[in-house]
Amino acid sequence: MPRSVNSVAAKKKRKNLLKRAKGFYGARSKLYTVAKNAVEKSMCYAYIGRKQKKRNFRKLWILRINAAIRNKGLNYSQLIKKLTNNNLTINRKMLSNIIINENDIFNKLLKTLEVI
Repeated sequence: MPRSVNSVAAKKKRKNLLKRAKGFYGARSKLYTVAKNAVEKSMCYAYIGRKQKKRNFRKLWILRINAAIRNKGLNYSQLIKKLTNNNLTINRKMLSNIIINENDIFNKLLKTLEVI
């Protein structure tokens, strides 16, 4: 009985991996073993990058809030403390958006907190 080889699935697997490595430099996009290592490493970087993206956006929102509130005579931590004391739950992303797009609403919010 001849040996059975599942070449269809193996070719598909290699083809999909090389498709993922498309655009990589040199042998990293052409040779299977080199491409496999490059794709594995790139997937690790992508996973880490998704976590860093969330961190960086939160930093950006906090920075914007702090810059806007310093003009009013407070700092970021004082504003957050006043928000929590008044049981106002608003996330940093929305607060940052309000500061950028609806400045009059932000001023009303500060008046309710008795900041200005």
